[in-house]
Amino acid sequence: MKQIMRERQLEKLGNIPFVTGKQKGHRIEQNLFTSDDWTGSQVIAVTISKPPEIDTWGIVKRGWEEGKIMVVPRCQPKTRGMDFYALSDFGELEQVYYGLYEPRTKGAVPVALDKIDLMIVPGLAFTTGGYRLGFGGGYYDRILTGYKGMTISLAADEQLVEEVPIESFDLPVQKIVTESGIIHCGG
Repeated sequence: MKQIMRERQLEKLGNIPFVTGKQKGHRIEQNLFTSDDWTGSQVIAVTISKPPEIDTWGIVKRGWEEGKIMVVPRCQPKTRGMDFYALSDFGELEQVYYGLYEPRTKGAVPVALDKIDLMIVPGLAFTTGGYRLGFGGGYYDRILTGYKGMTISLAADEQLVEEVPIESFDLPVQKIVTESGIIHCGG
């Protein structure tokens, strides 16, 4: 069920014309950057995106421009855990499995979960209640159980769905930022 839904969502996102996708991404960024969650946060965690996800490279740059500490996760495939590292230069990234970009650990500055003010949680599909269909690794499900800060996700309107398969360990994000505005999920 989840895998079929993932494939459908990837296809739906892949069918958004390039220019339309760029415009949606720009509007989502503007809604994020003017939100109290962004302006009130000093340490922000975000994954480095790859198509067809909402582009986060510009979000990292904007954080740097505003003097924020931008932290990026490094997945630990054996344990399905994640460690977060401060990123001050895109050159500190390396391409790992599935074409993902993650911080190199050599010389990287680790950031404890309780130091992160805002976590931008990735996903393929979202309900207005904040539940999400992730990419299938379960990494964020594990991290969110111990995270007490603000959680938001970025989504094109096409990523909002009536329901996603929910399991006992799934935790909703608190807000979803779309091109149309911010959805308060109550999570």
